[in-house]
Amino acid sequence: MADLQILGNEEQLQAAVAGRDARFDGWVFLAVTSTGIYCRPSCPAVKPKREHQRFYASAAAAQEAGYRACKRCRPDASPGSPAWDWRSDVCARAMRLIGEGVVDREGAAGLAQRLGYSLRQLERLLIAEVGAGPAALARAQRAQVARTLIENTDLPMGQVAFAAGFASIRAFNRAVADVFACSPTELRAKTRNRAEAGGGAISLRLAYREPFEPSNLFGHLAASAAPGVEEWRDGAYRRTLRLPGGPGIAALKPGPGYIEARLRVADLRDVTAAVARCRRMLDLDADPQAPMEALAADEALAPLVAKTPGRRVPRKADPDEYAIRAVIGQQVSTASAATIAARLAERYGEPVDDPDGGLARLFPDPAALAEADPAHLPMPGSRKRTVLALAAALADGSVELGPGADWPTARAQLAQVPGVGPWTVEMVAMRAMGDPDAFPVKDLGVIKGAEALGLGAGRALEARSQAWRPWRAYAVQYLWASSEHPTNRTPNDDIPDETEREKADA
Repeated sequence: MADLQILGNEEQLQAAVAGRDARFDGWVFLAVTSTGIYCRPSCPAVKPKREHQRFYASAAAAQEAGYRACKRCRPDASPGSPAWDWRSDVCARAMRLIGEGVVDREGAAGLAQRLGYSLRQLERLLIAEVGAGPAALARAQRAQVARTLIENTDLPMGQVAFAAGFASIRAFNRAVADVFACSPTELRAKTRNRAEAGGGAISLRLAYREPFEPSNLFGHLAASAAPGVEEWRDGAYRRTLRLPGGPGIAALKPGPGYIEARLRVADLRDVTAAVARCRRMLDLDADPQAPMEALAADEALAPLVAKTPGRRVPRKADPDEYAIRAVIGQQVSTASAATIAARLAERYGEPVDDPDGGLARLFPDPAALAEADPAHLPMPGSRKRTVLALAAALADGSVELGPGADWPTARAQLAQVPGVGPWTVEMVAMRAMGDPDAFPVKDLGVIKGAEALGLGAGRALEARSQAWRPWRAYAVQYLWASSEHPTNRTPNDDIPDETEREKADA
Protein backbone atom coordinates (compact mmCIF):
# COMPACT_ATOMS: atom_id res chain seq x y z
CA MET A 1 0.00 0.00 0.00
CA ALA A 2 1.29 3.49 -0.87
CA ASP A 3 2.45 5.87 1.81
CA LEU A 4 -0.67 7.66 3.07
CA GLN A 5 1.06 9.81 5.66
CA ILE A 6 0.02 12.98 3.85
CA LEU A 7 -3.61 11.91 4.18
CA GLY A 8 -3.59 11.13 7.88
CA ASN A 9 -3.38 7.92 9.91
CA GLU A 10 -5.71 5.00 9.34
CA GLU A 11 -7.98 5.97 12.24
CA GLN A 12 -8.55 9.39 10.62
CA LEU A 13 -9.25 7.79 7.27
CA GLN A 14 -11.75 5.37 8.78
CA ALA A 15 -13.46 8.29 10.51
CA ALA A 16 -13.70 10.09 7.16
CA VAL A 17 -15.27 6.98 5.62
CA ALA A 18 -17.69 6.55 8.52
CA GLY A 19 -18.75 10.19 8.15
CA ARG A 20 -18.86 10.00 4.35
CA ASP A 21 -16.62 13.06 4.27
CA ALA A 22 -16.53 14.34 0.68
CA ARG A 23 -13.47 16.47 1.46
CA PHE A 24 -11.39 13.29 1.20
CA ASP A 25 -12.66 12.43 -2.30
CA GLY A 26 -9.69 12.32 -4.63
CA TRP A 27 -7.27 12.39 -1.69
CA VAL A 28 -7.76 8.75 -0.79
CA PHE A 29 -9.61 5.73 -2.18
CA LEU A 30 -11.35 3.06 -0.11
CA ALA A 31 -11.08 -0.51 -1.37
CA VAL A 32 -13.28 -3.31 -0.01
CA THR A 33 -11.67 -6.75 0.10
CA SER A 34 -14.98 -8.60 0.37
CA THR A 35 -16.41 -7.13 -2.87
CA GLY A 36 -13.32 -6.26 -4.91
CA ILE A 37 -14.59 -2.71 -5.39
CA TYR A 38 -12.99 0.66 -4.58
CA CYS A 39 -15.00 3.77 -3.71
CA ARG A 40 -14.83 7.39 -2.72
CA PRO A 41 -14.85 7.98 1.07
CA SER A 42 -18.21 9.73 0.56
CA CYS A 43 -19.85 6.75 -1.20
CA PRO A 44 -23.48 6.36 0.01
CA ALA A 45 -23.23 2.56 -0.01
CA VAL A 46 -23.26 0.62 3.27
CA LYS A 47 -19.78 0.85 4.77
CA PRO A 48 -17.77 -2.37 5.07
CA LYS A 49 -16.34 -3.73 8.27
CA ARG A 50 -12.93 -2.34 9.20
CA GLU A 51 -11.16 -5.60 8.52
CA HIS A 52 -12.34 -5.37 4.89
CA GLN A 53 -11.15 -1.78 4.34
CA ARG A 54 -7.97 -0.91 2.45
CA PHE A 55 -6.81 2.62 1.61
CA TYR A 56 -4.97 3.74 -1.51
CA ALA A 57 -3.52 7.09 -2.51
CA SER A 58 -4.67 6.83 -6.13
CA ALA A 59 -7.28 5.11 -8.26
CA ALA A 60 -4.42 3.55 -10.23
CA ALA A 61 -3.06 1.90 -7.08
CA ALA A 62 -6.47 0.42 -6.29
CA GLN A 63 -6.79 -0.84 -9.85
CA GLU A 64 -3.28 -2.33 -9.76
CA ALA A 65 -4.30 -4.20 -6.60
CA GLY A 66 -7.18 -5.79 -8.54
CA TYR A 67 -10.11 -3.61 -7.46
CA ARG A 68 -12.69 -2.18 -9.88
CA ALA A 69 -14.47 1.15 -9.66
CA CYS A 70 -17.74 1.44 -7.77
CA LYS A 71 -20.64 2.04 -10.17
CA ARG A 72 -22.51 4.11 -7.62
CA CYS A 73 -20.03 6.75 -6.48
CA ARG A 74 -17.74 6.67 -9.55
CA PRO A 75 -14.45 7.21 -7.70
CA ASP A 76 -12.60 7.46 -11.02
CA ALA A 77 -14.52 10.68 -11.77
CA SER A 78 -13.74 12.47 -8.49
CA PRO A 79 -11.69 15.69 -8.59
CA GLY A 80 -7.95 15.13 -8.88
CA SER A 81 -5.78 14.86 -5.79
CA PRO A 82 -4.88 18.37 -4.59
CA ALA A 83 -1.45 17.09 -3.55
CA TRP A 84 -0.22 17.19 -7.14
CA ASP A 85 -1.57 20.72 -7.50
CA TRP A 86 0.38 22.32 -4.66
CA ARG A 87 3.38 20.07 -4.18
CA SER A 88 6.61 20.74 -6.10
CA ASP A 89 8.51 17.47 -5.59
CA VAL A 90 9.33 15.10 -8.42
CA CYS A 91 6.25 12.91 -7.84
CA ALA A 92 3.95 15.92 -8.08
CA ARG A 93 5.70 17.09 -11.23
CA ALA A 94 5.37 13.59 -12.68
CA MET A 95 1.66 13.45 -11.88
CA ARG A 96 1.06 16.80 -13.57
CA LEU A 97 2.87 15.61 -16.68
CA ILE A 98 0.94 12.34 -16.70
CA GLY A 99 -2.23 14.44 -16.49
CA GLU A 100 -1.06 16.27 -19.62
CA GLY A 101 -0.84 12.96 -21.49
CA VAL A 102 2.96 12.85 -21.69
CA VAL A 103 3.11 9.08 -21.11
CA ASP A 104 0.57 8.51 -23.89
CA ARG A 105 2.71 10.50 -26.33
CA GLU A 106 6.27 9.79 -25.18
CA GLY A 107 6.01 6.69 -23.01
CA ALA A 108 7.16 6.23 -19.42
CA ALA A 109 10.77 6.58 -20.52
CA GLY A 110 9.97 9.99 -22.04
CA LEU A 111 8.39 11.10 -18.77
CA ALA A 112 11.47 10.04 -16.81
CA GLN A 113 13.75 11.85 -19.23
CA ARG A 114 11.77 15.08 -18.85
CA LEU A 115 12.21 14.88 -15.09
CA GLY A 116 15.90 13.99 -15.23
CA TYR A 117 15.49 10.55 -13.63
CA SER A 118 16.00 7.02 -14.84
CA LEU A 119 12.80 5.08 -15.46
CA ARG A 120 13.65 2.71 -12.61
CA GLN A 121 14.15 5.59 -10.16
CA LEU A 122 10.90 7.24 -11.19
CA GLU A 123 8.92 4.01 -10.91
CA ARG A 124 10.32 3.41 -7.44
CA LEU A 125 9.39 6.93 -6.30
CA LEU A 126 5.85 6.79 -7.68
CA ILE A 127 5.14 3.30 -6.35
CA ALA A 128 6.28 4.39 -2.89
CA GLU A 129 4.18 7.56 -3.04
CA VAL A 130 0.96 6.57 -4.83
CA GLY A 131 1.16 2.81 -5.16
CA ALA A 132 1.53 2.63 -8.94
CA GLY A 133 4.14 3.31 -11.59
CA PRO A 134 3.83 5.76 -14.50
CA ALA A 135 2.39 3.21 -16.93
CA ALA A 136 -0.35 2.17 -14.48
CA LEU A 137 -1.16 5.80 -13.64
CA ALA A 138 -1.45 6.66 -17.31
CA ARG A 139 -3.67 3.60 -17.90
CA ALA A 140 -5.98 4.67 -15.07
CA GLN A 141 -6.21 8.14 -16.56
CA ARG A 142 -7.00 6.74 -20.01
CA ALA A 143 -9.80 4.65 -18.49
CA GLN A 144 -11.22 7.73 -16.75
CA VAL A 145 -11.14 9.80 -19.94
CA ALA A 146 -12.71 6.91 -21.85
CA ARG A 147 -15.57 6.64 -19.37
CA THR A 148 -16.20 10.38 -19.55
CA LEU A 149 -16.39 10.27 -23.34
CA ILE A 150 -18.50 7.10 -23.38
CA GLU A 151 -21.06 8.56 -20.99
CA ASN A 152 -21.13 12.16 -22.23
CA THR A 153 -20.82 11.91 -26.01
CA ASP A 154 -22.06 9.89 -28.96
CA LEU A 155 -18.56 9.42 -30.38
CA PRO A 156 -18.03 5.98 -31.95
CA MET A 157 -16.12 3.64 -29.65
CA GLY A 158 -13.11 3.61 -31.96
CA GLN A 159 -12.84 7.39 -31.66
CA VAL A 160 -13.32 7.20 -27.90
CA ALA A 161 -10.42 4.75 -27.63
CA PHE A 162 -8.26 6.99 -29.80
CA ALA A 163 -9.19 10.16 -27.89
CA ALA A 164 -8.51 8.53 -24.51
CA GLY A 165 -5.00 7.59 -25.59
CA PHE A 166 -5.33 3.82 -26.12
CA ALA A 167 -3.12 2.29 -28.80
CA SER A 168 -5.76 -0.23 -29.89
CA ILE A 169 -9.43 -1.10 -29.56
CA ARG A 170 -8.43 -4.33 -27.85
CA ALA A 171 -6.49 -2.49 -25.12
CA PHE A 172 -9.42 -0.08 -24.73
CA ASN A 173 -11.97 -2.88 -24.32
CA ARG A 174 -9.76 -4.74 -21.85
CA ALA A 175 -9.09 -1.66 -19.70
CA VAL A 176 -12.77 -0.68 -19.52
CA ALA A 177 -13.77 -4.24 -18.59
CA ASP A 178 -11.04 -4.48 -15.93
CA VAL A 179 -11.76 -1.09 -14.34
CA PHE A 180 -15.56 -0.90 -14.63
CA ALA A 181 -16.57 -4.59 -14.86
CA CYS A 182 -18.55 -4.06 -18.06
CA SER A 183 -17.93 -3.47 -21.74
CA PRO A 184 -17.85 0.01 -23.30
CA THR A 185 -21.21 -0.65 -24.98
CA GLU A 186 -22.78 -1.71 -21.67
CA LEU A 187 -21.32 1.38 -19.98
CA ARG A 188 -22.89 3.63 -22.58
CA ALA A 189 -26.24 1.85 -22.41
CA LYS A 190 -26.51 2.68 -18.71
CA THR A 191 -26.11 6.39 -19.37
CA ARG A 192 -29.22 8.46 -19.88
CA ASN A 193 -27.84 11.97 -20.22
CA ARG A 194 -25.60 11.65 -23.24
CA ALA A 195 -25.12 14.43 -25.77
CA GLU A 196 -22.55 15.77 -28.14
CA ALA A 197 -22.22 19.54 -28.39
CA GLY A 198 -22.61 19.36 -32.16
CA GLY A 199 -20.46 20.53 -35.00
CA GLY A 200 -17.51 18.41 -33.91
CA ALA A 201 -17.37 19.80 -30.37
CA ILE A 202 -17.28 17.58 -27.28
CA SER A 203 -19.16 18.56 -24.11
CA LEU A 204 -17.85 17.41 -20.74
CA ARG A 205 -18.45 18.20 -17.09
CA LEU A 206 -15.42 19.05 -14.98
CA ALA A 207 -15.80 18.20 -11.29
CA TYR A 208 -14.47 20.30 -8.42
CA ARG A 209 -14.59 20.41 -4.63
CA GLU A 210 -17.04 22.61 -2.81
CA PRO A 211 -17.08 25.41 -1.87
CA PHE A 212 -16.31 27.02 -5.21
CA GLU A 213 -16.40 30.77 -5.89
CA PRO A 214 -16.38 31.45 -9.66
CA SER A 215 -16.50 35.25 -9.74
CA ASN A 216 -12.80 36.06 -9.39
CA LEU A 217 -11.86 33.22 -11.74
CA PHE A 218 -14.09 34.13 -14.66
CA GLY A 219 -13.99 37.84 -13.86
CA HIS A 220 -10.23 37.95 -14.21
CA LEU A 221 -10.08 35.70 -17.28
CA ALA A 222 -12.72 37.79 -19.03
CA ALA A 223 -11.18 41.14 -18.07
CA SER A 224 -7.70 40.16 -19.26
CA ALA A 225 -8.88 38.40 -22.44
CA ALA A 226 -6.90 39.23 -25.59
CA PRO A 227 -9.40 39.63 -28.47
CA GLY A 228 -9.01 36.92 -31.05
CA VAL A 229 -7.28 34.64 -28.54
CA GLU A 230 -9.87 34.77 -25.74
CA GLU A 231 -13.37 36.10 -25.26
CA TRP A 232 -16.35 36.14 -22.92
CA ARG A 233 -19.55 35.14 -24.70
CA ASP A 234 -22.97 33.98 -23.54
CA GLY A 235 -21.78 33.37 -19.98
CA ALA A 236 -18.75 31.33 -21.05
CA TYR A 237 -15.02 32.02 -21.21
CA ARG A 238 -13.67 30.88 -24.58
CA ARG A 239 -10.05 30.63 -25.65
CA THR A 240 -7.71 28.98 -28.13
CA LEU A 241 -5.36 26.23 -26.97
CA ARG A 242 -1.96 25.17 -28.28
CA LEU A 243 -2.14 21.37 -28.07
CA PRO A 244 0.36 18.67 -29.11
CA GLY A 245 -1.69 17.62 -32.16
CA GLY A 246 -2.71 21.09 -33.30
CA PRO A 247 -4.80 24.09 -32.21
CA GLY A 248 -7.94 23.65 -30.14
CA ILE A 249 -10.70 25.73 -28.58
CA ALA A 250 -12.19 25.47 -25.09
CA ALA A 251 -15.39 27.10 -23.83
CA LEU A 252 -15.83 27.00 -20.04
CA LYS A 253 -19.01 27.92 -18.20
CA PRO A 254 -19.84 27.60 -14.49
CA GLY A 255 -22.67 25.19 -13.82
CA PRO A 256 -24.41 23.81 -10.72
CA GLY A 257 -21.68 21.73 -9.08
CA TYR A 258 -19.46 21.46 -12.14
CA ILE A 259 -17.83 23.41 -14.95
CA GLU A 260 -19.34 22.83 -18.38
CA ALA A 261 -16.51 22.39 -20.88
CA ARG A 262 -17.01 22.41 -24.64
CA LEU A 263 -13.89 21.34 -26.51
CA ARG A 264 -12.82 21.40 -30.13
CA VAL A 265 -9.56 19.64 -30.94
CA ALA A 266 -7.73 19.00 -34.20
CA ASP A 267 -6.60 15.59 -32.94
CA LEU A 268 -8.83 13.50 -30.65
CA ARG A 269 -5.74 12.36 -28.77
CA ASP A 270 -5.49 15.91 -27.42
CA VAL A 271 -8.66 15.62 -25.32
CA THR A 272 -6.65 14.54 -22.25
CA ALA A 273 -4.25 17.49 -22.55
CA ALA A 274 -7.12 19.94 -23.17
CA VAL A 275 -9.00 18.77 -20.08
CA ALA A 276 -5.84 18.99 -17.95
CA ARG A 277 -5.22 22.56 -19.07
CA CYS A 278 -8.80 23.61 -18.44
CA ARG A 279 -8.68 22.13 -14.94
CA ARG A 280 -5.38 23.86 -14.21
CA MET A 281 -6.64 27.17 -15.61
CA LEU A 282 -9.59 27.19 -13.20
CA ASP A 283 -7.68 25.59 -10.28
CA LEU A 284 -10.28 22.82 -10.17
CA ASP A 285 -8.11 20.26 -8.38
CA ALA A 286 -7.57 22.52 -5.38
CA ASP A 287 -8.72 21.53 -1.91
CA PRO A 288 -10.46 24.76 -0.78
CA GLN A 289 -10.57 23.72 2.87
CA ALA A 290 -6.81 23.86 3.41
CA PRO A 291 -6.25 27.51 2.36
CA MET A 292 -9.52 28.60 3.93
CA GLU A 293 -8.52 27.17 7.32
CA ALA A 294 -5.06 28.73 7.16
CA LEU A 295 -6.30 32.17 6.11
CA ALA A 296 -9.30 32.23 8.44
CA ALA A 297 -6.86 31.90 11.34
CA ASP A 298 -5.82 35.51 10.60
CA GLU A 299 -8.40 37.81 12.17
CA ALA A 300 -8.05 40.34 9.34
CA LEU A 301 -8.73 37.81 6.59
CA ALA A 302 -11.31 35.71 8.43
CA PRO A 303 -14.34 37.92 7.50
CA LEU A 304 -13.36 37.84 3.81
CA VAL A 305 -12.99 34.05 3.84
CA ALA A 306 -16.35 33.68 5.57
CA LYS A 307 -18.04 36.01 3.07
CA THR A 308 -16.77 34.30 -0.11
CA PRO A 309 -15.42 30.86 0.71
CA GLY A 310 -13.77 28.77 -1.96
CA ARG A 311 -11.87 31.35 -3.98
CA ARG A 312 -9.52 29.85 -6.55
CA VAL A 313 -6.42 31.22 -8.27
CA PRO A 314 -7.06 32.07 -11.94
CA ARG A 315 -4.30 30.79 -14.22
CA LYS A 316 -3.47 30.66 -17.92
CA ALA A 317 -3.69 27.50 -20.01
CA ASP A 318 -0.23 28.10 -21.50
CA PRO A 319 2.54 28.98 -18.99
CA ASP A 320 4.83 30.45 -21.67
CA GLU A 321 2.03 32.67 -22.93
CA TYR A 322 1.34 34.02 -19.46
CA ALA A 323 5.02 34.75 -18.77
CA ILE A 324 5.27 36.88 -21.92
CA ARG A 325 1.98 38.59 -21.20
CA ALA A 326 3.08 39.34 -17.63
CA VAL A 327 6.05 41.26 -19.05
CA ILE A 328 3.77 43.03 -21.53
CA GLY A 329 1.53 43.97 -18.60
CA GLN A 330 4.27 45.65 -16.56
CA GLN A 331 3.18 49.19 -15.66
CA VAL A 332 0.18 49.23 -18.04
CA SER A 333 -3.52 48.61 -17.51
CA THR A 334 -5.12 45.20 -17.92
CA ALA A 335 -7.04 46.43 -20.97
CA SER A 336 -3.90 47.86 -22.61
CA ALA A 337 -1.96 44.64 -21.99
CA ALA A 338 -4.79 42.60 -23.56
CA THR A 339 -4.82 44.87 -26.62
CA ILE A 340 -1.06 44.51 -27.10
CA ALA A 341 -1.31 40.72 -26.71
CA ALA A 342 -4.06 40.65 -29.35
CA ARG A 343 -1.93 42.65 -31.79
CA LEU A 344 1.00 40.26 -31.32
CA ALA A 345 -1.30 37.28 -31.89
CA GLU A 346 -2.69 38.82 -35.06
CA ARG A 347 0.81 39.33 -36.50
CA TYR A 348 2.68 36.27 -35.21
CA GLY A 349 0.08 33.78 -33.99
CA GLU A 350 -1.03 30.64 -35.78
CA PRO A 351 -4.54 30.93 -37.28
CA VAL A 352 -7.37 28.91 -35.74
CA ASP A 353 -10.65 27.92 -37.35
CA ASP A 354 -13.52 28.78 -35.01
CA PRO A 355 -16.90 27.64 -36.39
CA ASP A 356 -18.63 29.81 -33.78
CA GLY A 357 -16.64 32.91 -34.76
CA GLY A 358 -14.83 35.26 -32.38
CA LEU A 359 -11.53 33.40 -31.98
CA ALA A 360 -8.93 33.57 -34.73
CA ARG A 361 -5.40 33.01 -33.43
CA LEU A 362 -3.19 31.18 -30.98
CA PHE A 363 -0.96 33.42 -28.91
CA PRO A 364 2.47 33.39 -30.61
CA ASP A 365 4.84 30.53 -29.89
CA PRO A 366 7.96 31.80 -28.03
CA ALA A 367 10.18 30.73 -30.94
CA ALA A 368 8.16 32.86 -33.39
CA LEU A 369 8.11 35.82 -31.02
CA ALA A 370 11.86 35.58 -30.39
CA GLU A 371 12.40 36.29 -34.10
CA ALA A 372 9.98 39.23 -34.17
CA ASP A 373 11.02 42.60 -35.55
CA PRO A 374 11.28 44.96 -32.55
CA ALA A 375 9.62 47.65 -34.65
CA HIS A 376 6.44 45.55 -34.63
CA LEU A 377 6.26 45.31 -30.84
CA PRO A 378 3.94 48.10 -29.61
CA MET A 379 5.70 48.86 -26.33
CA PRO A 380 8.63 50.86 -24.90
CA GLY A 381 12.16 49.86 -25.94
CA SER A 382 13.16 48.35 -22.60
CA ARG A 383 10.09 46.16 -22.55
CA LYS A 384 10.69 45.06 -26.14
CA ARG A 385 14.12 43.83 -25.12
CA THR A 386 12.67 41.96 -22.14
CA VAL A 387 9.93 40.31 -24.23
CA LEU A 388 12.41 39.19 -26.87
CA ALA A 389 14.91 37.93 -24.27
CA LEU A 390 12.22 36.00 -22.39
CA ALA A 391 10.78 34.54 -25.61
CA ALA A 392 14.26 33.36 -26.63
CA ALA A 393 14.86 31.81 -23.18
CA LEU A 394 11.53 29.99 -23.31
CA ALA A 395 12.20 28.79 -26.86
CA ASP A 396 15.65 27.36 -26.11
CA GLY A 397 14.63 25.82 -22.78
CA SER A 398 16.80 27.98 -20.53
CA VAL A 399 13.55 28.97 -18.81
CA GLU A 400 11.16 26.04 -18.19
CA LEU A 401 7.66 26.82 -16.89
CA GLY A 402 5.58 23.77 -17.89
CA PRO A 403 3.73 21.39 -15.58
CA GLY A 404 6.94 19.41 -14.97
CA ALA A 405 9.00 22.47 -14.03
CA ASP A 406 10.80 22.72 -10.70
CA TRP A 407 9.41 25.90 -9.14
CA PRO A 408 12.54 27.20 -7.34
CA THR A 409 14.66 26.55 -10.44
CA ALA A 410 12.13 28.28 -12.68
CA ARG A 411 12.08 31.32 -10.39
CA ALA A 412 15.86 31.55 -10.55
CA GLN A 413 15.81 31.18 -14.35
CA LEU A 414 13.22 33.93 -14.73
CA ALA A 415 15.17 36.29 -12.48
CA GLN A 416 18.14 36.01 -14.86
CA VAL A 417 16.16 37.55 -17.73
CA PRO A 418 16.93 41.31 -17.95
CA GLY A 419 13.84 43.33 -17.07
CA VAL A 420 12.09 40.55 -15.13
CA GLY A 421 11.77 41.63 -11.52
CA PRO A 422 10.21 40.20 -8.35
CA TRP A 423 6.64 41.16 -9.26
CA THR A 424 6.83 39.39 -12.62
CA VAL A 425 8.51 36.33 -11.12
CA GLU A 426 5.82 35.92 -8.47
CA MET A 427 2.95 36.55 -10.87
CA VAL A 428 4.35 33.93 -13.25
CA ALA A 429 4.84 31.51 -10.35
CA MET A 430 1.21 32.06 -9.28
CA ARG A 431 -0.62 32.17 -12.61
CA ALA A 432 1.60 30.15 -14.93
CA MET A 433 3.25 27.51 -12.74
CA GLY A 434 0.48 27.19 -10.15
CA ASP A 435 2.64 27.67 -7.04
CA PRO A 436 0.08 28.13 -4.22
CA ASP A 437 2.62 30.06 -2.14
CA ALA A 438 3.47 32.69 -4.76
CA PHE A 439 3.15 36.13 -3.20
CA PRO A 440 3.70 39.33 -5.24
CA VAL A 441 4.20 41.50 -2.17
CA LYS A 442 4.97 44.57 -4.31
CA ASP A 443 1.76 44.36 -6.32
CA LEU A 444 -0.09 47.61 -5.71
CA GLY A 445 -3.44 45.82 -5.55
CA VAL A 446 -2.06 43.58 -2.80
CA ILE A 447 -0.63 46.59 -0.98
CA LYS A 448 -3.91 48.51 -1.14
CA GLY A 449 -5.89 45.52 0.06
CA ALA A 450 -3.46 44.84 2.89
CA GLU A 451 -3.46 48.46 4.01
CA ALA A 452 -7.26 48.53 3.96
CA LEU A 453 -7.18 45.57 6.36
CA GLY A 454 -4.48 47.08 8.57
CA LEU A 455 -1.89 44.47 7.56
CA GLY A 456 0.79 46.99 6.60
CA ALA A 457 3.05 46.72 3.57
CA GLY A 458 6.59 45.79 2.60
CA ARG A 459 8.47 43.89 5.28
CA ALA A 460 5.55 44.04 7.70
CA LEU A 461 3.23 42.40 5.15
CA GLU A 462 5.89 39.83 4.22
CA ALA A 463 6.29 38.92 7.90
CA ARG A 464 2.52 38.71 8.43
CA SER A 465 2.18 36.49 5.37
CA GLN A 466 4.45 33.79 6.79
CA ALA A 467 1.50 32.45 8.79
CA TRP A 468 -0.47 31.99 5.55
CA ARG A 469 2.09 29.65 3.95
CA PRO A 470 1.86 27.65 1.75
CA TRP A 471 -1.39 29.31 0.62
CA ARG A 472 -0.31 32.90 0.02
CA ALA A 473 -1.51 32.88 -3.61
CA TYR A 474 -5.03 32.35 -2.21
CA ALA A 475 -4.47 35.18 0.24
CA VAL A 476 -3.71 37.40 -2.77
CA GLN A 477 -7.21 36.71 -4.12
CA TYR A 478 -8.76 37.88 -0.87
CA LEU A 479 -6.49 40.93 -0.64
CA TRP A 480 -7.45 41.96 -4.16
CA ALA A 481 -11.10 41.54 -3.18
CA SER A 482 -10.79 43.44 0.11
CA SER A 483 -11.03 46.87 -1.55
CA GLU A 484 -13.67 48.10 -4.00
CA HIS A 485 -13.25 45.16 -6.32
CA PRO A 486 -16.03 43.45 -8.28
CA THR A 487 -14.81 40.01 -7.24
CA ASN A 488 -16.32 40.94 -3.89
CA ARG A 489 -19.71 40.36 -5.54
CA THR A 490 -21.93 37.37 -5.10
CA PRO A 491 -21.71 34.49 -7.59
CA ASN A 492 -25.14 35.48 -8.99
CA ASP A 493 -23.82 38.79 -10.27
CA ASP A 494 -22.64 39.31 -13.83
CA ILE A 495 -19.17 37.83 -13.86
CA PRO A 496 -17.19 39.23 -16.78
CA ASP A 497 -16.24 42.58 -15.40
CA GLU A 498 -13.26 43.16 -13.11
CA THR A 499 -11.51 46.27 -11.83
CA GLU A 500 -8.01 46.71 -13.17
CA ARG A 501 -5.17 46.19 -10.78
CA GLU A 502 -1.98 48.16 -10.84
CA LYS A 503 1.36 46.44 -11.27
CA ALA A 504 4.75 46.99 -9.76
CA ASP A 505 8.13 45.57 -10.65
CA ALA A 506 11.44 46.64 -9.28
